[in-house]
Amino acid sequence: MKQYHVYGMGNALLDIEFEVYPEFFAENGIEKGVMTLVDEARQSLILRKLGLANHRKIASGGSAANTMIALQLFGSKGFYTCKIANDEAGDHYYREMRAAGLDSTFDTQVRQAGHTGKCLAMITHDADRTMNTFLGISETLSEHELNVEALKNSEYLYIEGYLMTSPTALHAVKKAKSIAQAYGIKTSISLSDPAIVKYFKSQFLEVTKEGVDLLFCNQEEAYEFCDTRDLEVVKETLTTVAKSFVITCGSKGSIVFDGSKFIEIAPFPVHAVDTLGAGDMYAGAFLAAITQGYPCELAGKLASLTSAKVVTQYGPRLSQDDINHIKSQVFEVEQAV
Repeated sequence: MKQYHVYGMGNALLDIEFEVYPEFFAENGIEKGVMTLVDEARQSLILRKLGLANHRKIASGGSAANTMIALQLFGSKGFYTCKIANDEAGDHYYREMRAAGLDSTFDTQVRQAGHTGKCLAMITHDADRTMNTFLGISETLSEHELNVEALKNSEYLYIEGYLMTSPTALHAVKKAKSIAQAYGIKTSISLSDPAIVKYFKSQFLEVTKEGVDLLFCNQEEAYEFCDTRDLEVVKETLTTVAKSFVITCGSKGSIVFDGSKFIEIAPFPVHAVDTLGAGDMYAGAFLAAITQGYPCELAGKLASLTSAKVVTQYGPRLSQDDINHIKSQVFEVEQAV
């Protein structure tokens, strides 16, 4: 038995969440509904206009971090590779990752001077999330942050798609994937964001050209990746890229391909107030379920209920009590059937 169920790689970001009106985007030249990379000066300007005191929530995140914490809450064991600076935000990040039970590269590596990355997550009344991200020291994530022994002792490698934006991180991703393939470790990747897929598609194709075992995406990311808005063509195309995959479709549920058949996962109707982290939580719950031996259909149901729960609140995380309640709901229904 391996020491870790999943070895995750991602950008370490301190998420600062605000509720805004749609007019704020037009007034400040911000593209709504996607993640946009900005420099520190631009992010500081937006933050001043938002007013730090008006924030809804501050959490140590980044897409893969949210997924790995969800994985831990569901009872699987993860190792997380990222990069934080020797600053106050980095201290905050480190404490939260350790409290979540994650082992990580910064447990043993000396943190460098610099700025830990920050993400301004702006939520509108339609529950849509818009992100302006300054990567900070995360932009220099490289193969030096890889823990090869931890990776060799994992069942899955999980790659956050946002890493495609950094040349050094892309090199680290390709290095990790080659190690995983050499040691029979399954590989998984998230497409992360439609804009990232659009502008960094060649990097995604580099990483996936030899295929992956599991791919996560939402409908818009899938359309962008496959160059079509025909869902049937998308499904067929993705079977040539990934042995199994998940397409989340918002309020319409999700589609899981388990390697041989397509499974329609019904949605759990809720009133959404904030979609930040929904896809991350879905991936974490799904990975936890399959690494604990559950079939893809049950993993999809568990993940669907988890993502439905997280969009009813502000912030990308759930409590352990929430997770336990979700598990009891899904498993009690399965046992009844």
